[in-house]
Amino acid sequence: MAKVFNDPIHGHIELPPLLVKIIDTPQFQRLRKIKQLGGGYYVFPGASHNRFEHSVGVGHLAGELVKALRAKQLEEPSLNSESLINDRDVLCVQIAGLCHDLGHGPFSHVFDGMFNPQADPNGEKWEHEDASILMFDHLVDDNKLTPVMNEYGLITEGDNENDLVFIKEMIKGSVKNNSPLNELYKGRNNEKSFLYEIVANKQNGIDVDKFDYFARDCHHLGIQNNFDHRRFIVFARVCNVDGQLHICSRDKEMANLYDMFHTRNSLHRRAYQHRVKMAVEIMIKDALLKADQDKHFIKWAEGKACCLSKAKKHKEAYTKLTDEVIEQILHYGACSSTPSSLEEAAQIIQRIMRRDLYQLVGEIKLKKKDQEKAEDVTKRLKAELAKVIPKDGKQDENDNFEVKVAKFDYGKNNEDPISNYTYFYSKFNPTIGFKIKPEEVSNLRPECFSEKHIRVYWKRRNDKRLEDAKKCFEAVKKEVEEN
Repeated sequence: MAKVFNDPIHGHIELPPLLVKIIDTPQFQRLRKIKQLGGGYYVFPGASHNRFEHSVGVGHLAGELVKALRAKQLEEPSLNSESLINDRDVLCVQIAGLCHDLGHGPFSHVFDGMFNPQADPNGEKWEHEDASILMFDHLVDDNKLTPVMNEYGLITEGDNENDLVFIKEMIKGSVKNNSPLNELYKGRNNEKSFLYEIVANKQNGIDVDKFDYFARDCHHLGIQNNFDHRRFIVFARVCNVDGQLHICSRDKEMANLYDMFHTRNSLHRRAYQHRVKMAVEIMIKDALLKADQDKHFIKWAEGKACCLSKAKKHKEAYTKLTDEVIEQILHYGACSSTPSSLEEAAQIIQRIMRRDLYQLVGEIKLKKKDQEKAEDVTKRLKAELAKVIPKDGKQDENDNFEVKVAKFDYGKNNEDPISNYTYFYSKFNPTIGFKIKPEEVSNLRPECFSEKHIRVYWKRRNDKRLEDAKKCFEAVKKEVEEN
């Protein structure tokens, strides 16, 4: 039977029985042990929420949006509304929303965005969405849910509108280009392409994943959220845009959508890329890299073990990978009788506990004309700071400092996601979507949509070379500002 959850953000929400069965599995319950904001909890005392409740919220909102779209289409006989969104589609969209974050590793984006690129620099590009698909397959197989899905009307075999394929395609995200849908997706035909915009919309970034984490993160961080996702759902509808169906919003809702992207930018500045949070996450990353040297750190069956960076290739191992890895590091480090990489990892974690964090040497805010020079400035900083390190062969830059680029934008680099990628409809023609020209947007619209700050962190405590590092940094900063 359906189950009611009392959520602090969305109130009492009711999820269908199949979603409840998915929630009641070890693979999904694992999300209770992964912090939504990674190292943010070490800076914001209220940021204790986890991927579990966020995923439940996204599953709920995905259902709310797709049902609202279906209700509006029933009013439009010209769009073949009865077959446009059926019960199978609704259930699949809800499952995709629920399972979209199954693949997050320890401390969320610390694992896939910071640890993995350094631990496996020569490996193929890997994102948490890839792991979510891996974990979804594991969840379905390990809990024998295929026949259960069939009982609820889902099609799990064959090539024609296979619902398992459709769910995984939605988790991966909608297309970024204008290629025909049938060349990229197999789960649904071209007529239903708009369904891919609900959970992970790579076209313009307007999706229920953001709706939930904006509201949830703001609530726990104590930051005001100016975007009203409920109003967006009320005014959203499927419209024809040059022969392709897209989710469109009412033209008068443009200001509400700008509020959404402004909220995104504000959260990145005030929380997601907070200077101290970034220091903590660099330390967690460094500890994980030290622990990764232990080839048998993750054990998932008798005689089976691997290092941290290899766990993403093993479903059973990845299931065991949560924020609790920190406690494992501290335990193994304390039990080690001889110096080891795990002991070094434990020492870094203990520094976090004592608030002995990496120090911010300085920050360079790049000018508008210099935004594309971030990589060059980063290389210049590394080259100058490397001169401070003793040439004894025992240390390198990773032991002494880290240069990080903090990027603030509206999600589309330096482009306006509203005027360039978002479709609207008018009150007088609600079935046809169109873009709003930049000149028709408010004069208060930002002129620049991207900004980069380059930060330098010094890792060694009570280090006399810190002053030398600051002098090197100031010299490069002055050079950048004068050019």
